[in-house]
Amino acid sequence: MLDYNHRPSFAEQLNAVIDAALEAERAVVPPRAYLGGSRLGHPCERALQFEFAVAPKDEGAGFDGQSLRIFAIGHALEDLAAGWLRGAGFDLYTRKGNRPDGEQFGFSVAGGRIRGHVDGILAGGPALPGLAWPALWECKTMNARNWRETVAKGVVIAKPVYAAQIALYQAYMEGAVAGIAQNPALFTAINKDTAELHHELVPFDAALAQTMSDRAVRILQATDAGELLPRIAREPEFHECRMCPWARRCWSLPA
Repeated sequence: MLDYNHRPSFAEQLNAVIDAALEAERAVVPPRAYLGGSRLGHPCERALQFEFAVAPKDEGAGFDGQSLRIFAIGHALEDLAAGWLRGAGFDLYTRKGNRPDGEQFGFSVAGGRIRGHVDGILAGGPALPGLAWPALWECKTMNARNWRETVAKGVVIAKPVYAAQIALYQAYMEGAVAGIAQNPALFTAINKDTAELHHELVPFDAALAQTMSDRAVRILQATDAGELLPRIAREPEFHECRMCPWARRCWSLPA
């Protein structure tokens, strides 16, 4: 029930001003008109097709100020983790020349319609079992529940979207960084609630990388041909559909 007598507190009023500024800043950022390697592991190909085609999201489905703050905190924590690894003796490159204003390492294929930017490349470091150079470094921040699941099951089982991203990046970066697909990637997960760190080595999965690459080509070809790829589910109440920013658009279209 709405409380018509509620008056926003000072904190609520100030947060509203901050969030409005964040949302306005986000609104002028051009949409990403390419398939991102970090997204290709998403379970629904139609959602990826909408994303690639920059289809308008359902009303109210955009990122609010709080979501944008969460993203910003995640980026800041990843920068901290990079600093911790360097302090521990790792030769970690997150940008070309390792300058704050340097370009990110990444790849671009299919005429720039499939792209990805890696968190870092490890060129050396402490002698720990399984580590070899060069190696891909990918870092994610998670809430405590997701972090515990990742620790218990490993990233491949707990977070298949991340596993697909790692495999694709290893495959596509091999041309620029010889050997990066031969050595296991280092995956770091930060528990945002407790600052606990989880690290694991992820061997290159060539089959997964090929599957994701084939998926990207399928999305590009279907979009170019004006064809709509299948939905992930038969009912709009499916959990992935309920969270999808194109759910109303999707379910108003043919199966």
